[in-house]
Amino acid sequence: MAPVDTRTRILDAAGALLDAGGRDAVTTRAVSTAAGVQPPTIYRLFGDMAGLLDAVAAAGFTDYLGRKHAMALTDDPVADLRVGHEIHVRFGLEHPAHYLLMYGRPDPEHETDAARAGHERLTMLVARIAAAGRLVVSVPTAVAMVQAAGTGLTLQLIATPPEERDATLSSRMLESVLAAITGDRAEEPTTSAWAASLLGSLDDLGGVLTPGERALAAELLRRVADAR
Repeated sequence: MAPVDTRTRILDAAGALLDAGGRDAVTTRAVSTAAGVQPPTIYRLFGDMAGLLDAVAAAGFTDYLGRKHAMALTDDPVADLRVGHEIHVRFGLEHPAHYLLMYGRPDPEHETDAARAGHERLTMLVARIAAAGRLVVSVPTAVAMVQAAGTGLTLQLIATPPEERDATLSSRMLESVLAAITGDRAEEPTTSAWAASLLGSLDDLGGVLTPGERALAAELLRRVADAR
């Protein structure tokens, strides 16, 4: 069996290549050169490149879980879930290639230990909300909703050019999910509700406004509807 440090060198090299150039940069030749090993060593330790990528994803998940476990819990379980969500999204944006390995190819038949640990951590955070009497759906349903929102949001942000990302989208989506699972629904601001309603009726004003006027009105109403 090869020394542990050889395996670590290969994982570190593959992880660095993944961060720098994405999945296509992680080739047998590139990894073996960066790690200072012969290509057969990679196959002996990981089976094939798919096995190596699984190991890299697991290492990334270990880093992610380390951040989550370092989070100090408070007396407010909902606030703690917000922090956990922020950590999740931040990790994805800081390590998009790792995140895509971890979440971009879901396979119920191939759940890693790290992914299972991440799910257990989220379940614990949601169960604390239930124990506080603030959950209006079952824990599994709430976990699925939070996980779907967090994963989908992060993948969407990764696919969006940084300069075009909406900095408020993450918190707004989470608050919508929290409202659904806790029943704590904030009253919709009157102005925003009015603007959203009118925005949906613009197409009916074709005989009143010119196309240019409708475009301008749509832009202004979107800003008001999205205002917090």
